[in-house]
Amino acid sequence: MADLVVIPVYNEERSVAKVLCEVRHYAPTCDILVVDDGSTDTTRRILSAEHGIKLLTHVANEGYGRSLIDGFAFAHAGGYYRRLVTIDCDEQHEPALVPRFLEHLDATGADVVSASRYLESFPEDRDPPDDRRRINRVITWRINEITGWQLTDAFCGFKAYRVAALDRLALDEPGYAMPMQFWIRAWRAGLKIVEIAIPRIYNESDRSFGADLDFPDRRLLYYESVMDAELTPRAASA
Repeated sequence: MADLVVIPVYNEERSVAKVLCEVRHYAPTCDILVVDDGSTDTTRRILSAEHGIKLLTHVANEGYGRSLIDGFAFAHAGGYYRRLVTIDCDEQHEPALVPRFLEHLDATGADVVSASRYLESFPEDRDPPDDRRRINRVITWRINEITGWQLTDAFCGFKAYRVAALDRLALDEPGYAMPMQFWIRAWRAGLKIVEIAIPRIYNESDRSFGADLDFPDRRLLYYESVMDAELTPRAASA
């Protein structure tokens, strides 16, 4: 069975065709699953014309976390028992690196290889919006304090996973805070996490997180509330 590349999309009409083309080119042995999270622009029409992809479509927007969780469930149900890569569709992750992620997963014996935009410096690096860098720094520090890890980037969605490891986590947070739940449950499950450096590319400094989450302090509180819930005795015994 081939490895699977999972691409969550929401209103990505400007980039989805290009990203799919590049994933096909750089990862020709991988199957591709696109999870369309209720797009309201022309993304759905563009995807309907794409051949050789697998497609899950949410009728309405259900959240970034839900898209990833549905991708993980698809891998399990579809017999993709070995390796899976997640990559965003906003051209901030480079499809050319997909093979490197898979190679690193095997070379290190890790359960998860997670991209970091802060592990090393690259000539093409761009500065992130101040609020996003601040929140990333705060959350990464707290995760490290809890787990004893030495992560440098808690939020990057470019990752390679062993599917069997994902099956141990039972993730259910549908929103942007799903990575916070992921890290805590991965720590409790004893997963081996390795970071890999990628260029820091920011194309959308004005990106909207939706509703109140466009206010940085409220977004940080949301992320922290998900972590706090994971650390309660009830969550620990689940």
